[in-house]
Amino acid sequence: MRAFIMTADKALKKLKDGNKKYLDSETGKGNISRALRLYTKEHGQHPYAIIVTCSDSRVIPESIFSAGIGDLFVIRVAGNVIDDHQLGSIEYAAGHLGSPLIVVMGHTFCGAVNAAIHHDPEGYIKYITDEIKQAIGDEQDDFRACCLNVKRSIDIIEHSLDIHKMEEKGMAVVGAVYHIEDGRVEFL
Repeated sequence: MRAFIMTADKALKKLKDGNKKYLDSETGKGNISRALRLYTKEHGQHPYAIIVTCSDSRVIPESIFSAGIGDLFVIRVAGNVIDDHQLGSIEYAAGHLGSPLIVVMGHTFCGAVNAAIHHDPEGYIKYITDEIKQAIGDEQDDFRACCLNVKRSIDIIEHSLDIHKMEEKGMAVVGAVYHIEDGRVEFL
């Protein structure tokens, strides 16, 4: 396993500081320069955090955390649910790229959470809403349901054998909720 590129606490501080910049921004703050693109082509990526979040087009982790190319390893899936594919991606970013922090970030006004509470969808969407229903039980409040869904995803990640071993070496897994209405990230 590759050594972590920084402590999980330092990575969390970078995310919080980046979100503060984002709250006052009108344009992006992360480095997306040609020089950085060439550098990462030659030297690879070294993301300081893994962000597991929803596919919602209003949730843009690189912007939310004022991050640029190579800063974040972002895994997006509707409802920020976790299965073997996401676990494999997390293990890759942590084990091979040295990312010390995993953030599972839900968001307010999530369509997948709303569908799990108020509807019984058909087709492939049902796989997502069934996962969310397991997380939220009978909860009817959207925000509390979002938090419960984040917590379930964290529990799944933490019970992954390889992730558990990495946590013993300093990796951290934290939950967060992005507030679409004002851009704030609330770490749980």
